[in-house]
Amino acid sequence: MPRKLRTRFIAAVAVAGTLAAGSSFAADKSIVLQSTTSTANSGLYDAILPSFTDKTGIQVHVVAVGTGQAIKNAMNGDGDVLLVHAKPAEEEFVADGYGMERFDVMYNDFVIVGPPADPAKIARGRDAAAAFQRIAETQSAFASRGDNSGTHKKEMALWQAAGVDPTADSGSWYRETGSGMGATLNAAVGMGAYAITDRGTWISFKNKGGYQILVQGDDNLFNQYGIILVNPEKHPQVKADEGQALIRWILSDEGQNAIAGYRLHGEQLFFPNAKP
Repeated sequence: MPRKLRTRFIAAVAVAGTLAAGSSFAADKSIVLQSTTSTANSGLYDAILPSFTDKTGIQVHVVAVGTGQAIKNAMNGDGDVLLVHAKPAEEEFVADGYGMERFDVMYNDFVIVGPPADPAKIARGRDAAAAFQRIAETQSAFASRGDNSGTHKKEMALWQAAGVDPTADSGSWYRETGSGMGATLNAAVGMGAYAITDRGTWISFKNKGGYQILVQGDDNLFNQYGIILVNPEKHPQVKADEGQALIRWILSDEGQNAIAGYRLHGEQLFFPNAKP
């Protein structure tokens, strides 16, 4: 091939390669958000993330699992951003170098729900640990997620505050489902058991079967959510720029207003509290 033609050929190949790489990047402008079943099952992400994608062109693929599993996945580098609700575990995740800075995003609360018969007589209570103690004393059925999720961590902290080790009675009155919140609520309703759930999931849960919120309003039932960029130095495949764009949007007035504006059955599910 003559030198002039060969030079043109190489240049054309280089341009084509650059265009192809650019197209590939544009097509792959997406991130993985490791998060909880409570945020996903409540419909929050379906309601707010399209606005972020419209603004930035970045698609967000949500992996909805328990907080413990979400943190483990992020530790393995299987995600770009982490949004969960177990602050001590989140702070440990950052301290161990797996994540960058942690930011408060929003909050709601946990509630204790139970059957209409209320065999442990805990209705209208505001002391969650006292309610748990009463459930244990009466050996009333209790359905636990048992999955190291944020909800399960909160549950176990309340049992500890009540001075009760429920796992000693696992399989009798204390039933561990090893499942997400929706499945655990279904199991609770099916067996007439008490359960603890985040309010957002409870509002969106359809199979209530006469169940009601029996205990709420205790400060110990506060439920804070936080967001963290997975450390790109630990996992070079992390899409730091795109992940940081999501975090900035979530913490911005636009993102916070989107969270506040999400309602179901006329009720607000999450309350934004990002610090300016």
